[in-house]
Amino acid sequence: MLMIYANAESQQHVADHEAEVMAEVDALMKELTGSGELVGGQALDGLGSARTVRVRGGAPAVTDGPFLEAKEFLAGYLVVECASAERATEIAARWPDARLCAMEVRPIIDEVEPPAGDPQDDRTG
Repeated sequence: MLMIYANAESQQHVADHEAEVMAEVDALMKELTGSGELVGGQALDGLGSARTVRVRGGAPAVTDGPFLEAKEFLAGYLVVECASAERATEIAARWPDARLCAMEVRPIIDEVEPPAGDPQDDRTG
């Protein structure tokens, strides 16, 4: 998984150079789709819509905002299927946010799927 990090400065850069950045992203996405390495990914909504949920003593406590309050935040992710961690790192280094803020590469060790017969199974078809 390639986690895309952003901060206020990187977001401003993207806003100021949107066509150039999106052309770069589109070219990389096309390449990864063509190679079969792209599994999926999503951009995340802004920090204003984040909620953090903690359960202590059986009672949920919900606070507005991200889990970590930091200058940088998780802005999205890509899931790629690569031959090696080095290849995933190479892809991350080419993503514009690697220059503008940071990318984090971390292997997925187990996939979570809904139980068989779960009504959520219908959402994917």
